[in-house]
Amino acid sequence: MALNFTPPTQNARILSVGAYRPPRIVPNSEIVDRIESSDEWIQQRTGIQTRHIAAADESLIDMATKAATQAISRAGLTADQIDAVIFATISYPYQAPSAATELLIRLGNTKAAAFDISAACAGFCYGVALATDMVQAKTSNNVLVIGGEKLSDFTDPDDRATAFIFADGAGAVVIGPSQDVGIGPTIWGANAETREAITLEPSYLDYKNNPGKTDLGWPNISQQGQTVFRWAVYEIAPIALRALEAAGLTVDNLAAFIPHQANERIIDSLAKSMKLPDSVAIARDIRTTGNTSAASIPLAMDALLKERPELHGKSALLVGFGAGLVYAGQVVELPPVPKQ
Repeated sequence: MALNFTPPTQNARILSVGAYRPPRIVPNSEIVDRIESSDEWIQQRTGIQTRHIAAADESLIDMATKAATQAISRAGLTADQIDAVIFATISYPYQAPSAATELLIRLGNTKAAAFDISAACAGFCYGVALATDMVQAKTSNNVLVIGGEKLSDFTDPDDRATAFIFADGAGAVVIGPSQDVGIGPTIWGANAETREAITLEPSYLDYKNNPGKTDLGWPNISQQGQTVFRWAVYEIAPIALRALEAAGLTVDNLAAFIPHQANERIIDSLAKSMKLPDSVAIARDIRTTGNTSAASIPLAMDALLKERPELHGKSALLVGFGAGLVYAGQVVELPPVPKQ
């Protein structure tokens, strides 16, 4: 027998955004000697000038707690009003229990639904998609979506391909009910046949399956830079445009573009391919924050709203892409001016 009830529905939107960057700022000059590079080369290749690196005793959860607390406060809510927590990360050092449940303890709300997402640099947009569906279906009323990374723990400082790219930080949004539609349909998927273009290895299973080896090395991020660059430049722009079309908008209706902060050359190529008009504000947090994977979009959102406060409540196209190779994009109304 079919279930006999009318599914509840409501609109959803981003109520607030919060961000945390570790206080330690690392310029390119601190990195270049170990990788035999230069500040000029790094800036030309990526746009990165500085990045934030967490202290040795500052954990991923420490950073996430600060970003989450700010987002909850800015939404005019308290932690006990959060019904669910979605934590996007690839740098939580435990398989189980989840980072989301550890964050619940820090927030003092141990009863909310909580789970992690492993979708790398697209993880935040995946979280927004899931949170939107949860609010629209009234499965949850207020959902906290975290993108947080401590990538410095998993970056080889001697690797010329990655040592200057990755950094630390956390960003968060609260997604809740809205009178009007505030989040468009998500366009997402994967190019899984090239999933090994970005990896974080070795894992525990590598040790278990190689009993003759006593040391497989510390797990660090490995990246096939040219493969990832070509994929992002040529395949992500059409996906972003599909997300815009799904929301019933064109580039001329858009106020802001907030892509994953992977590389400024990629950001420029996407904007050119999409033919974004000069009126669209483009997030370029990559310059001072580096690539923070799942944290990059909420961090860039917070930075853009500080720089351009008139964008509060305006439309923005988000698009994340990374290891897997996975992607996700959606149009959102940026959060209103914070309540607190």
